[in-house]
Amino acid sequence: MKIVHFFALILVFSVFQANAQTGAHIKFEKLVHDFGQLTQGDPASIEFKFSNTGDAPLLLSNVRSSCGCTIPTWPHEEIAPGKSGSITVKYDSNRVGPINKTVTVESNAVNNSVVLKISGEVKKKPEEVMPFQNFDNNGSPFVQ
Repeated sequence: MKIVHFFALILVFSVFQANAQTGAHIKFEKLVHDFGQLTQGDPASIEFKFSNTGDAPLLLSNVRSSCGCTIPTWPHEEIAPGKSGSITVKYDSNRVGPINKTVTVESNAVNNSVVLKISGEVKKKPEEVMPFQNFDNNGSPFVQ
């Protein structure tokens, strides 16, 4: 019976040890952003805010996008435990069509790889039409 109690005690201790967090942990406010409908050329930028909820400094080692039309910028310095930072993602809205892109965040955190997603749709910019003017045979505009 003492052996059963001993193994039960070891099991309980190991469960508590597994739940104890050691190291950095990155937690984002949101993982997905929908731009909705954009017009070609509109600014398309979003700031993904995160915090280090762990007990060690957080360092983002690499942030990469799934396409060259999506450009992330991120802090290169360590984020102390309890502190926050952000990753800004800019999308080139001169490309007409649906937006379904990902940004992979790699770090020294316990959850070392996090995927952020952006979506939306870019509509073609309406054609600009020059105002109509009447010209005479000499190329001079008519005075009305």
